[in-house]
Order: sequence, then structure tokens, then C-alpha cells
Amino acid sequence: MNKPGWREKILLQEDLNFLLTNRVPRMALTRFMGWFSRIRSPWLTRLSIAVWRLFTELDLSDAREQRFDSLHACFTRQLLPGARPFDAQPDVICSPSDAIVGACGEVNGADILQAKGFPYQVRELLQSDALTHTMQGGRYVTLRLTSAMYHRFHAPHDLVVDRVTYLSGDTWNVNPIALKRVEKLFCKNERAVIETRLSAFGNAPLVLVPVAAILVASIRLHCLNVLLHLRWPGPQVMTCSADHDKGQEMGWFEHGSTIIVFVPPGFELASGIATGTRLRAGEGLFFGRSTDPTAMRPVTQPSHHRPTTDTVSPPHPNPSSPCTP
Repeated sequence: MNKPGWREKILLQEDLNFLLTNRVPRMALTRFMGWFSRIRSPWLTRLSIAVWRLFTELDLSDAREQRFDSLHACFTRQLLPGARPFDAQPDVICSPSDAIVGACGEVNGADILQAKGFPYQVRELLQSDALTHTMQGGRYVTLRLTSAMYHRFHAPHDLVVDRVTYLSGDTWNVNPIALKRVEKLFCKNERAVIETRLSAFGNAPLVLVPVAAILVASIRLHCLNVLLHLRWPGPQVMTCSADHDKGQEMGWFEHGSTIIVFVPPGFELASGIATGTRLRAGEGLFFGRSTDPTAMRPVTQPSHHRPTTDTVSPPHPNPSSPCTP
């Protein structure tokens, strides 16, 4: 077995990692990074990416562009066509993003887990009694995006966005070390609660909760004509009627963070989905029984590495907002 290098030794020192990524002026650093990342300078961008690579396994081989004029352009990069194929089976709900699976399982009672031994209340995260009740007996998966990953997220199935609730908050790091130390972290951080309906499953609800973190306190959704960021006091509720096809881009984080996905009773976790599983956008996350009469077929449990044929769809061609505050 290879001995860990200097980078791994630093990152695996939990006390030091937590100190450097949390016991710092998080809000100020996040706002600074927002400003710094938008500086248009090819040489500064190259230098910043070189430093970034010292601490992460950054892979830009599937990026549509190979040269960036700002760090923000690299953070929010698009990929080559076909780089993230979506599972075409109608009974498969796909992962909306590249991610490492964190806590996952059944929504049974008031609490779910952010890490082993660290529960938090679904109601406190979603800020909705109705949604909390609807998801009882359903399933949830926590998807953690590292800073080096592709930061855009996509529709996990054909869906309609009905409502977005923006909740301002803190910017704690969301890495496993912080999740084991900061109680109710996801309920404290800035986040958006995206309420959607799955047309192919009898309009069953699906909820996406993108959670921001240190250095990443802005969430961009194509169905909104505003950038969700810390200067919004929140909660801000925006009603919508935005259709998305399976695989269509929904938005992005400015850096890396977390998406928590909720589905109601009637859906199961896909084969192989467990804490630590690495996923790419488009691989199977849940499976159910499609009610689409044009796509009825026996339910088959997908594996997260099942071969696929569909490709990632581009974002909505019309960026004007179908949502209203």
C-alpha cells in the first residue's frame, strides 16, 4: 500500500482540517472568494488552478473549454457533449450531479442523519410541515460535491419545478469532518428547497435541497432570474412553473457543496447506493414504477454504473424567469 503524501497527511489531520476550513471568518472569506474568482486574468487563473491542484484531484479532461479567463469560469465549467449520459430507463431517478454519497436511507420519523450519530430534523431543513409529512416513509440521499468536481446539477427525471424557497444562513464547510462536529449543519447553512413534481410517476413530489458552504454561497437556478446569495435575508418563496427534461441542466454552485434529494414512499434506493459511493450525474439514484402509459415496463432495479444512452441536455434556452417572488 502506498504511503499517504504530504497533501493526504494534512487533509487527514481532522483537528487541523476543521480549524483551517471552519474556525476562520467564513462569511468574509466566502465573499472574498466570490470577488476573487471573477477577476478576469488568464495568468492569475492558471496560477490559481495550479495551487488548487495541490490540494485536490482536479480533472479538467472532460471540460468543454480547456482555457479559462477566471477561476469562476473553471468552477462553473460545462462539459463535452455526452460526458454525463443519463440513464434512459423511465423508472430510474438519476443522480442530479457528480457526488460522493453521504448519509442515505428512509425518512422514518422526525430525524434523518447528516453523519453517523448526528441526526437533524427534516422539518428544520425544509422549513415546511407539509413537505415533511409528504416525505414520511420515503427515501433521502445526501450528495456531496467536492471542490474538484463538476459543479452543475441536472433534472434527475422529467419534472416541473413548482416552488423554490431560499433560506439564507451560515457557510460551514460540509466535508465529513465538519459533519461529525457541527450539529444540524445543513439546517444552519444557506440553502434552497426546490419542490418539483415527477410527471412520469403520477406527479409524485421530488425535493432537491442544494446546500451552500464556505467559499460557495451562491446558487444559480435557470428557472429564476436572480442569483441566490447571502445578501438575501430569506426565507424567500418563489412560485414556479418550470418544465425540465431528464438530464436538463437546472443550475450550478459557485464551488462545491451538497445536494440532498428526497422522494416519497414508493421509491427505493438504486443498487449500490450507500455511504461512500462515488456517482456521476445521470447514474441511477432511485427506482420506482413509472405511470407514463407510453413507457410502461417491468420495474428493474438499476445499478449506479448501468450503461446509459441519453446525454445531458443543455439548460433552458430561455433564461427569463418562469418563477415569481
